[in-house]
Amino acid sequence: MGDKRMEQLRSLLKSYAERAAKLQVDVKPAQDEGERRRRACGDRLRTVVRSVLDRFMDALKNAGHDAAIEDETATAGAYPTVALMFTPRAPAGTALASTLTFKCDPRRGIAVARDIKPSPTKGRAVTSSTDRIGTMKVEAVSVEWVETKTLSFIEAVLKVN
Repeated sequence: MGDKRMEQLRSLLKSYAERAAKLQVDVKPAQDEGERRRRACGDRLRTVVRSVLDRFMDALKNAGHDAAIEDETATAGAYPTVALMFTPRAPAGTALASTLTFKCDPRRGIAVARDIKPSPTKGRAVTSSTDRIGTMKVEAVSVEWVETKTLSFIEAVLKVN
């Protein structure tokens, strides 16, 4: 390579290094902000959502149904999630577990999805399709909102079984 080409290469590399150094400074606070939001979402799921789901789980179990909670709020590197699995007591004993999931959505807040599975004894094909039933900003998530979503989920599960 000629001296002129070598100078062009050095100039390109130098401008790239300067630009990359500026980008690293700008990107780091955004990563910290994302982690802060993820933790705030996990805290809200633990303190508000989990406490409501615990009460519903206890009531379902006391009524003779199967219910469990899956808590993924302490998982590092993943978006926090809390889910209620509900299997209604069926006379034929063949009901399937349905799931209500509250998950941290980095752009929108806390998203709620449900996967309702009808009993195979009803003559319907069992399919798995999750539908979103709401999203709320993390700061606005309240006990009342979680109770409303949970009640509508339980009602839907009991209707199809």
